[in-house]
Amino acid sequence: MQFTPWENPMGTDGFEFVEYAAPDPVALGQLFERMGFLAIAKHRHKNVTLYRQGEVNFIINAEPNSFAQRFARQHGPSVCAMAFRVNDAAQAYARALELGAWGFDNQTGPMELNIPAIKGIGDSLIYFVDRWHGKGGAAPGAIGNISIYDVDFVPLPEKSEGAAASAAAGHGLTYIDHLTHNVHRGRMKEWADFYERLFGFKEVRYFDIEGKLTGLKSKAMTSPCGKIRIPINESSDDKSQIAEYLVLYQGEGIQHIALGTDNIYATVERM
Repeated sequence: MQFTPWENPMGTDGFEFVEYAAPDPVALGQLFERMGFLAIAKHRHKNVTLYRQGEVNFIINAEPNSFAQRFARQHGPSVCAMAFRVNDAAQAYARALELGAWGFDNQTGPMELNIPAIKGIGDSLIYFVDRWHGKGGAAPGAIGNISIYDVDFVPLPEKSEGAAASAAAGHGLTYIDHLTHNVHRGRMKEWADFYERLFGFKEVRYFDIEGKLTGLKSKAMTSPCGKIRIPINESSDDKSQIAEYLVLYQGEGIQHIALGTDNIYATVERM
């Protein structure tokens, strides 16, 4: 089905990265590698690693005393942030604050990019990124065809030879299809309104599923660009998987990330 974009005042253009935090970052990195991701770069000044497969960028933040590690101590292995591509990061950030978002005081070091961020679900962060390869049709090597990783990261020496080709292939995962939010009962509409008010998302599908033992409600929200999809789920009772997640995770948050592939059978076989 062909997607028809609508008015997009924030200039969203998809996901740029998903940032993870974990008490054991090494084990999480090994899991990513089993999934076909390749560690291709390290932050210039921090213990932060970039993993890539296809167009999917996963970041593991193991920097001591960072927001990410504080997040991991509270929630365990989790997504502490996600980044949206936008046409103008400063403009998008200013607009978000005007519309009631809570800004995040991002501590940057010398010669580091100051990537603006607001608080999102469960006190995770939403970053605004306006630098990526191919933005606006820019060709490789062209002025403006610079990503945040070109500035803040350095390629891993042992992975630089053929790393781009390996990361592109992986196990066949190519893009982020969607990521979900699990919220407390009665809060689904509040978070749907958050994305609608700030980013112009629309509800494209609604589910009210009643099983024999448990039930759930879900609003599937989509950005004006059609590339950012966020289902928001709430439980109908205290016995569902959503309710269990809220207890174990100690709050609302990003429950899962769905990744796209051209051949799901071949991808699973490689894993």
